[in-house]
Amino acid sequence: MKIFLILITFVLIQTTMTLFNFNTTADITNWKIVDDVVMGGRSSGLFNLNKEGHGVFEGRVSLENNGGFSMVQYTFDSKKVDNFSKFHIKLKGDGKAYQFRVKTSNNDYYSYVFSFETNKEWETIEIPFNNMYPAFRGRKLDAENYPGKKIEMIAFLIGNKKAESFKLEIESINLK
Repeated sequence: MKIFLILITFVLIQTTMTLFNFNTTADITNWKIVDDVVMGGRSSGLFNLNKEGHGVFEGRVSLENNGGFSMVQYTFDSKKVDNFSKFHIKLKGDGKAYQFRVKTSNNDYYSYVFSFETNKEWETIEIPFNNMYPAFRGRKLDAENYPGKKIEMIAFLIGNKKAESFKLEIESINLK
């Protein structure tokens, strides 16, 4: 009976993996902003915790000097994710479109991308692994979609081909 309960507990634990759960004491030092300034642009993003403990990615996208994007990325040690099939992200947007991005290795030159619209309310975005396509610098690559074997980086990007301010609040990022 004990072995059976341990096995059931293990199976239940493995149904969800938390990649990041924001709260007032969360360590966000591995969350980094990458703006178009790396290519001469003038966009500016910030990432911090608000008083409720949500991660807040906000700033302004500029089209000056061929700019047009801001991204916040989180890197971590490689995680095996082949027991899961989708991301569940609880967030509140500003009504704008964003991308969620994944890298299987920090050394990859491309990311797997999923675009989504926000609705100004708290919502859970569900992203099946097989709906994430490979892309590099905004161009879709002729390769298979995210295979869901391992992961080393996740990111949120805004780049809607227009100058705009933005704000995305994030509560949690899980795998199911």
